[in-house]
Amino acid sequence: MEAVNLNKKECKFVVAVDESEESMYALSWCLGNLISQNTTNNLVLLYVKPPPPVYSSFHAAGYVFSSDVIRALEKYGSDLVKSVMGRAEAICGKFSSNIHVERIVGSGDAKDVICHIVDKIKADTLVMGSHGYGFFKRALLGSVSDHCAKHVKCPVVIVKHPEKR
Repeated sequence: MEAVNLNKKECKFVVAVDESEESMYALSWCLGNLISQNTTNNLVLLYVKPPPPVYSSFHAAGYVFSSDVIRALEKYGSDLVKSVMGRAEAICGKFSSNIHVERIVGSGDAKDVICHIVDKIKADTLVMGSHGYGFFKRALLGSVSDHCAKHVKCPVVIVKHPEKR
């Protein structure tokens, strides 16, 4: 694994954000500890929506989904993206560094989408929050940060929220 070169003229950081306090803390930590005043900093806020469910007029379980229900679910997903990105941008606004902020919203399995986008845009560093799951929960749900740390080509910083340690 290569070292992070903070003396470069331009650095691209990807911060995976979601609804959690842990991801917002990781963003704050990144802005306070990794962003250099001597470089042009590109910060990518990456949010991954779960894949859209496939609905038919008659669901296998025997439920009928009206178009109103489907529209309501899609609106909820869009509102959630706006809310998370709004919170993240508010945190970015508190820092007066030379930061160019870009927003990317992906859809699918979080660990796969994060790895794909980080490699595709050739990020210098991926920053993620740790949910602090215990052994059993991690074994059942899987750890997105563990997966990404093993599969992306750039350094990964996993930030633990100080109150969750």
